Amino acid sequence: MPELNGLAVASLAFGVLWLAGAGAPLALICGYRARRQIRNSDGGQRGSGLATAGIILGWLGIALIALVVIIALFLKPSR
Repeated sequence: MPELNGLAVASLAFGVLWLAGAGAPLALICGYRARRQIRNSDGGQRGSGLATAGIILGWLGIALIALVVIIALFLKPSR
């Protein structure tokens, strides 16, 4: 049975627990590296779905951060 790629698990964990924005880029980095490692392992590793889920959650986290920044810029308190 192929081994589970640790970076795929880390990607999903960072994507779920994105730690106020810091985890979202880490989810992306781990997810893309995990998918590359899994693809290059010739069936020796598994976890591509976990890595993909981490990548999706990472991009959602980045989008959420961007949205908050944009809203904060447009909703400056008036004096």
